[in-house]
Amino acid sequence: MANLPISIDDIAAFVFDFDGVLTNNLVHLDQGGKEWVSCSRADGLAFDVLRKLKKPAYILSTEKNTVVTARAKKLQVSAFQGVADKVIGLKELLALEGLDIQSIIYVGNDLNDFYAMQLCGVSACPADSHEKIKSIASIQLKKNGGDGVVRELLEDVIGLDFLKILYNK
Repeated sequence: MANLPISIDDIAAFVFDFDGVLTNNLVHLDQGGKEWVSCSRADGLAFDVLRKLKKPAYILSTEKNTVVTARAKKLQVSAFQGVADKVIGLKELLALEGLDIQSIIYVGNDLNDFYAMQLCGVSACPADSHEKIKSIASIQLKKNGGDGVVRELLEDVIGLDFLKILYNK
């Protein structure tokens, strides 16, 4: 699908899946079983922009993992983890925050995001998403998960000027 013209003013909040969106969908294990993942620092800057614009962002993850907790803390966003049914989790989040589902952008990559993505006003997915996710996403990004999809969404699709927003003097 082609990118839709989206105004930041029409967006109340952003909801991101973790694995495969904020990460490259790989998990690394050390000999002790400790997990680690790869995330993009470019996305970190994108979350700085969202904070500056006072646009809430949330992580909605099926996984319950200290890696998710640590990254959410670093990004200064709320993480809802261990969400077996993302439709229920999304509805609970929106009710808790008093947000309208039509003003949400949901970014997901795999089948567990499918129905939640369909509920939101706008949905986006990384280039390496499952084919069924690509078929329903309002926006198909060019970047793969973990390669700066949040930054691409904000800069290239929505058209935000990071330099002006973060460093305008």
